[in-house]
Amino acid sequence: MREVRQAGEVRQMRQVREAGEALAAAYQAALRAEHAAVYGYGVVGGRIGKDRKAEARAAYDAHRARRDTLQRTVRGLGEEPEPAAAGYALPFPVPDAAAAVRLATELEDRVAGVYADLVAAAGGAKRQEAADALREAAVRAARWRGSAVAFPGLAERATDTA
Repeated sequence: MREVRQAGEVRQMRQVREAGEALAAAYQAALRAEHAAVYGYGVVGGRIGKDRKAEARAAYDAHRARRDTLQRTVRGLGEEPEPAAAGYALPFPVPDAAAAVRLATELEDRVAGVYADLVAAAGGAKRQEAADALREAAVRAARWRGSAVAFPGLAERATDTA
């Protein structure tokens, strides 16, 4: 009987450890996405028209704030936050304001995707924070795109309904 109880305790400890590792990995992925978004909005800001410059600046500031929060959270999980890369490959050339709007939309869609993964990995207050970040990215993407998608952050579901 004691051996069965010990095996159960070992299995439970392994599950807790694996859940913690999955949560840390999801936070690191969100941090990488925020690093890329901050970089990307630097490009957007340089190409966007004057009429949307304030919107681009607000998004840039929001991503910087989220990035800083994620760094603190990752440290709180006992991990070292991944640093930003020196540069990031853009998904397409951004020669003008129209391409800058497409890039901003793409950045927000990508960020929403990693926050959807974080919602799945987290629980309690951390899940609520991830859901808030997902919502904010989805709203920004809808503003840039001019329309919303059915399942923000869940690309496979959004294409099913399109």
